[in-house]
Amino acid sequence: NMSPMKLCVPGDRLCSTEDCMPGTGVYLRHGYIYSSLAGYVLRKNEGEEVTSINPRFAKVHILYVGSTPLKDRFRGTIRKEDVRATEKDRVETYKSFRPGDIVLAKVISLGDVQSNYLLTTAENELGVVVAHSEAGAQMVPISWCEMQCPRTHAKEFRKVARVQPEYLQA
Repeated sequence: NMSPMKLCVPGDRLCSTEDCMPGTGVYLRHGYIYSSLAGYVLRKNEGEEVTSINPRFAKVHILYVGSTPLKDRFRGTIRKEDVRATEKDRVETYKSFRPGDIVLAKVISLGDVQSNYLLTTAENELGVVVAHSEAGAQMVPISWCEMQCPRTHAKEFRKVARVQPEYLQA
């Protein structure tokens, strides 16, 4: 059970262009994508992008199921009570996710007719894996509930996915 994230440093070969789409912070050479920045690589897994938030739930777009990118837009909802496993009554969705975050989640059930899936992040390995600060920098997790901007050192609350340390390769 590999972690969805891997620590990388500039010059690391990340993947082939057949398997991955180049994003920011990388460069292409001979059909492979290499890192030009230090940071985390998100392996294609159940990836959802948070699109909107209210006190009761977060709405997401499902981007991947397993390693399969979805061609159609499927919507999902993470309800307040499905954000984490403990102290569910004290969850604040705005302290768990923000629009634009990439989260790892599991499908609990098929929701309503608009192909809206109910999702959960209530396991340690699930939650936010990529988030950007208000300054626009990719934040670094510092605990299970906080991330920090490397540029401004401002801290923001998130329901952070626990990355297995044995899978972080320097």
